[in-house]
Amino acid sequence: MHYYIITGASRGLGKALAEVLLEQPETNVIGVSRHATIEHPRYHHQPLDLSDMLAVQSNLHKVFPRFADAASITLINNAGVLGEIGYVGEQQNEQYEFVFDVNLIAPAMLMNTFLSTYSSLAVPRTILNISSGAAQRAVDGWAAYSASKAALDALSRTVQKEQDLRGSGIRIRSLAPGILDTAMQQHIRTADTQSFSEASTFADYHAQGQLVEPRVAAAIIVAWLQRPTSATEDVVTRIDRLS
Repeated sequence: MHYYIITGASRGLGKALAEVLLEQPETNVIGVSRHATIEHPRYHHQPLDLSDMLAVQSNLHKVFPRFADAASITLINNAGVLGEIGYVGEQQNEQYEFVFDVNLIAPAMLMNTFLSTYSSLAVPRTILNISSGAAQRAVDGWAAYSASKAALDALSRTVQKEQDLRGSGIRIRSLAPGILDTAMQQHIRTADTQSFSEASTFADYHAQGQLVEPRVAAAIIVAWLQRPTSATEDVVTRIDRLS
């Protein structure tokens, strides 16, 4: 049995990934989110609010069970939040804690627990972190989001180096999935140009039908995950670079 643990599986890309995977035989999905929106005999919902650090620390052991019949195990750190759009110096400090907890601290703890739980297994093991193009460039109004995703990329590179040095065979990747038609994009379109200079550009993406459906991106990601790993593959990559 192939096991996938997906955070943020209740909507958007996370839900699309779960649904694509559940179409495949001998595949089980554990969805980690506050609410369950998928009903399937091979889907298990693990309720968890990734912005609640005490709850995360107390319940991580429930996310990573021991799989007696595992043919492969994959963790997809998909859950992410943009937070309030606004310039640094014009926001509440709590926003930074919230965004970094969900986008970086919780994924780091999930990665740490995944590795400590499954490092001794001989089956293929993968951690995929969902990053963003905003990790690679300055986007005004998105400071916490951009910085947290850049840190997630750096974490991915470091953990992959560590696993290579250990000779574990575990694959770590960080992927920017492109501009998807999700609730986050709806939130972005509510911003004004005083808080986000690119507001009209992102509104045009939607108006011109340039947003990618999560299901389309999910199919590409799943196919890529299930191909043999290339020796020249970058740890941090974008969906348009997958081949």
